[in-house]
Amino acid sequence: MIIYNVTVIIQNEIHDEWIKWMKEIHVPQVMQTGIFSKNSILKVVDSPNEGQTYCFQYHCNNLEDYNTYQQKYAPALQADHTQRYQNKFVAYRSIMEVVE
Repeated sequence: MIIYNVTVIIQNEIHDEWIKWMKEIHVPQVMQTGIFSKNSILKVVDSPNEGQTYCFQYHCNNLEDYNTYQQKYAPALQADHTQRYQNKFVAYRSIMEVVE
């Protein structure tokens, strides 16, 4: 099992509109790709960053599925987010493997 984690630090002044868009539009679009079996949205409560920090985790079966997502779907989905919220966020991405 692979977890694709996207950590986003979003500026406070657009937080409410952004989290609504993420929950109602972006995350459903990611899930509609059929690549991921499960997702979670987590808020970092002790973040030292300015703004608010969230982690979006998407679970898929293997690296091949993740690579398919990166090649076929991620560029357009990431571009949409960047265009909407340019200069209002910082994002970090990581891939984790479940070992249990």
